[in-house]
Amino acid sequence: MAEESFYGVTLTSENDSVTWDVDEDYARGQKLVIKQILLGAEAKENEFNVVEVHTVKDSVQIPIAVLKAGETRAVNPDVEFYESVVTFKLIKGSGPVYIHGHNIKDDVEVVDMEDDEEEEDEVEEEDEHPKKRAKIDQNAAGDAKNAKNNKKK
Repeated sequence: MAEESFYGVTLTSENDSVTWDVDEDYARGQKLVIKQILLGAEAKENEFNVVEVHTVKDSVQIPIAVLKAGETRAVNPDVEFYESVVTFKLIKGSGPVYIHGHNIKDDVEVVDMEDDEEEEDEVEEEDEHPKKRAKIDQNAAGDAKNAKNNKKK
């Protein structure tokens, strides 16, 4: 069962960096999905605000949003970070910049699909045998009856 929660942070010139880390309590799968990055209403006119992301797992360091009051106030990157420490940093501008999305924690254990398929095949074979046997018996009885009728002629 997956547990999903809201994720939201604010970047400003005073607090220009925020890090999201994987929760070690979850056995399998955790990801952060960023849906929107917004520039606050109190942002300075004609000032560029650049948000950069740095991931530890993939060693990626790249800007994901360039915002400017009066031009671009929001972007919808729809990016996912899977099981990696992620740092968001305001590398240019004074903000405020709001980042929000979903933190998804999947606590379901991985099931071996081959075992499930073998069990399904066994069940199907068991279900089919009585039907096949009845049809074979019926055909054999019909063939025997036809053979008797042909001998009489």
